[in-house]
Amino acid sequence: MPLLTIHHKTEYRYNRPVAFGEHRFMLRPSDGHDLRVLDSRLRISPEPMSLRWIHDVFGNSVAIADFDARADRLVFDWHVTVAHNPVEDFALTPDDPAFFYPFVYDDAELPDLVQYITPQYPDPDGKIAEWVRGFLDEGAPSPTFEILSRITHAIRDKFDYRRRHAPGTQSPGDTLHLGTGTCRDYALFMIEALRRLGIAARFVSGYLFVPEDVAQHHVGGGSTHAWVQVYLPSAGWIEFDPTNGIVGTRDLIRVAVARDPRQAIPLHGVYIGTQDAFDVMEVSISVVSDEERSGAELEEAL
Repeated sequence: MPLLTIHHKTEYRYNRPVAFGEHRFMLRPSDGHDLRVLDSRLRISPEPMSLRWIHDVFGNSVAIADFDARADRLVFDWHVTVAHNPVEDFALTPDDPAFFYPFVYDDAELPDLVQYITPQYPDPDGKIAEWVRGFLDEGAPSPTFEILSRITHAIRDKFDYRRRHAPGTQSPGDTLHLGTGTCRDYALFMIEALRRLGIAARFVSGYLFVPEDVAQHHVGGGSTHAWVQVYLPSAGWIEFDPTNGIVGTRDLIRVAVARDPRQAIPLHGVYIGTQDAFDVMEVSISVVSDEERSGAELEEAL
């Protein structure tokens, strides 16, 4: 099982000492049959007065830090090593209830999926619905996997990926209109498009591993990443990354799932002081495999 080490460091700097309010962060990868946390080290400076871990409404691990010290720097330095066993592309047979679209969710599961099927953002002109219906085969059932795959690759191929430093996620309507966005924008747009087909979809945040042999094909490395999970009967939650055209968990390290991106912010909090006290925020993220790390260590030794 491949081992990956993630180093995520966020540093806030101020031009004078300030006090800090509560800070919440979602950085710990989500354990499962495809991902297991082996080691983790968290350093916070200044040291918090208290640090507690909770599970949110989705079962994500959330750390909450409270401070009693004043400082001109606030640093969150996180190292974690995971065993990552990517799930192969799912395979449904024509006998499975979700092989063809449209399909029906089981009565026992539907009440728990309603929040992921119901659109959360307006589409007053029906543009998003019109866009996603273009991937259906008129007058005949469509293989569900082909629909999902075509949508995933269409967003990657036809939209223009651009990093955006402004906080938050742009509306799905704006993403369609502009034809550009970040990974978070792409994920939210795909989620809202699928919900208009009655397909359960939710937001995933985490990290992207960029192997050396595919570096020219992956975008979104060096920062937190976002993609989509789709729920299909007999298959469960399946990952789709519209930014890179990835189906399944290959190169994707899941940290949190949520109904909406606003519920999966990696790190947020407040400081107590004047607005002009804030100077800059710097974030550095690296994801390396054991093989790459061993090679770098060998080069240094030589």
